[in-house]
Amino acid sequence: MVVLTTLPTLGGSCLWIVTSLLLLAAPATLAAARTAGPPACGKPQQLNRIVGGEDSTDAEWPWVVSIRKNGTHHCAGSLLTSHWVLTAAHCFKGNLNKPAQFSVLLGAWQLGNPGPRSQEVGIAWVQPHPKYSWKEGARADIALVRLEHAIQFSERVLPICLPDSSVHLSPDTNCWIAGWGSIHDGVPLRHPQTLQKLKVPIIDSSVCSRLYWRGAGQGAITEDMLCAGYLEGERDACLGDSGGPLMCQVTGTWLLAGVISWGEGCAERNRPGVYISLAAHRSWVQRIVQGVQLRGHSQASRPARRGGRALRLRRPRRAAAGGGN
Repeated sequence: MVVLTTLPTLGGSCLWIVTSLLLLAAPATLAAARTAGPPACGKPQQLNRIVGGEDSTDAEWPWVVSIRKNGTHHCAGSLLTSHWVLTAAHCFKGNLNKPAQFSVLLGAWQLGNPGPRSQEVGIAWVQPHPKYSWKEGARADIALVRLEHAIQFSERVLPICLPDSSVHLSPDTNCWIAGWGSIHDGVPLRHPQTLQKLKVPIIDSSVCSRLYWRGAGQGAITEDMLCAGYLEGERDACLGDSGGPLMCQVTGTWLLAGVISWGEGCAERNRPGVYISLAAHRSWVQRIVQGVQLRGHSQASRPARRGGRALRLRRPRRAAAGGGN
């Protein structure tokens, strides 16, 4: 309409051509909108505690969600698609058949001030990994959460990628964790409960196995677990961070390398955080979640740099795993 009113000198034939082009373009535009796919995974569209961690910035980790139980933060999780969230299975111990008690809060940087652009969605059902035994520190401690309805993507709500088969994390690879868990053992994150982040290096699996060796030929670290953190302690995930992501950047894209699962205490010496590896369970996730995106070294994009000092995160304690947090 504006085009027509600002061109009064055009003849009738020209007006007819312009009108025809506009009418032809409208259906194409609508069709493009209807067929637009989901946003690219692992790519924050940034606006502008974990133990020893630091505040994240708004929309820095748009796939990190708060899983709430009876209206209170319970665990963290990662958004995979508009319908699915991935978290730790132990978060639902004893409550697997009570989805009405839970909801998922997305797009909230500060839990105490989620803002009008956050979204809270109910849970339709929870699908724990079939090999999870509901024992503390057990293998396959992951679960898929089906949302009651599709969420709306925005700069604050975006999916994360899963690693494809080309991704192999070597020891000392720097990854990140994020969550709203306790800042010290027994000390909750203070209002306004700003999402905390912490850089954590991958720990060699043989080193971690020795640290958590139980004796009598029994090791606590199974083949689907990986460890990350600091042997000196002081920085770690803690109670309330369970189910949150271990995120590693590969060729400029953030990948969900692991899920915060368990540990002994919070930020204790020689007791690093233990995570369930997504590489070990990728095929299971793909079978259930339609449209989950995978990325790896096949991408040609250039890695982005992330600044900021490494502070401490909080990890769920082993004992906490049995308590669902």
